[in-house]
Amino acid sequence: MRRRRLILVIALAALIAAGCGNDDDGGDVGQPVDPVQTAEPAQTAEPAQTAEPVQTAEPVQTAAPAQTAEPVDPASAEFDLVIGQVMPETGSLAFLNSPMIEGIGLAIEDIQAAGGNVRLLTGDTATDPDVAPEAVNRLLGEGAHVIVGAAASGVSQSFIQTLYDAQIPQCSPSNTSPSFSTQDNAAFYFRTVPPDQAVAPILANIVAADGATNVAIPARADDWGNALSSLLAKSLTELGVAYQIISYDEDATSYDATVATIEDMGADAVVLVTFSEGAQIIRGMLEAGIPPGVMYGTDGIYDRNLADTVDPSNPYVLDGFVALTAGGGDEFSGRLIERTGGDVAYGGQAYDCVVVLALAALAAGSTDGPAIIGQVQSVTRSGQKCFSYAECAGLIAEGTDIDFDGVSGPLELDDVGDPTFGRYIIAEFIDGELTVTGSQDVDLAELG
Repeated sequence: MRRRRLILVIALAALIAAGCGNDDDGGDVGQPVDPVQTAEPAQTAEPAQTAEPVQTAEPVQTAAPAQTAEPVDPASAEFDLVIGQVMPETGSLAFLNSPMIEGIGLAIEDIQAAGGNVRLLTGDTATDPDVAPEAVNRLLGEGAHVIVGAAASGVSQSFIQTLYDAQIPQCSPSNTSPSFSTQDNAAFYFRTVPPDQAVAPILANIVAADGATNVAIPARADDWGNALSSLLAKSLTELGVAYQIISYDEDATSYDATVATIEDMGADAVVLVTFSEGAQIIRGMLEAGIPPGVMYGTDGIYDRNLADTVDPSNPYVLDGFVALTAGGGDEFSGRLIERTGGDVAYGGQAYDCVVVLALAALAAGSTDGPAIIGQVQSVTRSGQKCFSYAECAGLIAEGTDIDFDGVSGPLELDDVGDPTFGRYIIAEFIDGELTVTGSQDVDLAELG
């Protein structure tokens, strides 16, 4: 079954168009779903909805672009841009922190080498909505002009209102919940990874192409889990594949009930919408006789050390398990791997967050929040193409309107701060190693 995967990856572009040609803008997605949802293959599942802090019916435009200031030489700018990094150094997403933190570090180094005046402050979100706001407030108190993070959508929701009130720009490299696209309080927020409308059809097509007909979707009952599981359900239904969403409390002490539901439904494929707690669900499924070759992981569990977490005594325990995540280009991934030992998830997106913020500040000639956010979209679209901070900063100094294409691809941020391009890595555990088997680029404008 897996032997077909490389061939199938090549065919994904055509399948995606069929799988999500009628995707909506995601504003409907997110309310906690019932513990178990079912849908017949012939019926289209309505996306679930989550109550957000503040929502509008139509996408809200980010702050209006400010007038371009006089060209600023990056080497002679009189201001330092202070970047506050809030990443999961601990908690259930700590396994993802290395490529993002190293990506941010590489961006700081490259900007400083080109004469840019930036410095970095750091904070730990602990992957906890109760802890993250304290870290953000500390960074703001220490003078941060902008924030990069958080990693988890639910954690970003815990402080997005604070940043909106303070008019502090925020960029996340890994928030994929559709909710941010329609929130009133997201006017100072943007991201360098597309919302889950992009990845859901890719994963659904892989699962369907592998022959699945009855898919279990164990999913965290949080903003991200509700949204992605609903989008996966929609894509699977359009492909004629039955599913059940098994919503669980991410803070549960046991996931036996989740595993029992998967057994009872006789699932022939399982898509895990989980963070690190997914290892416990996987362990339970293996004990129940469900093979790893029918398991699929979303970005929240894309971890090259996952097999060791599941069973330290058997390095091959997950051979056949497939996982997807957002990634960057080959050249940048090579730089990142030298620092992380192999982890690349969201590293390119984190790098691009920093560069976009630095270029926006340079174009604005200011560290003022409204001035920076007013330049964010304009430096990523409709100007002269440039591919590094040094190149783009030189063009800004000449008074040229730029269009920065980052290491994660051409961003082309839309009016609500979402990228219209996505690059995804497809990997499989083979001989105990999480091995990249393909990649898929997605132009969201073509998805509709």
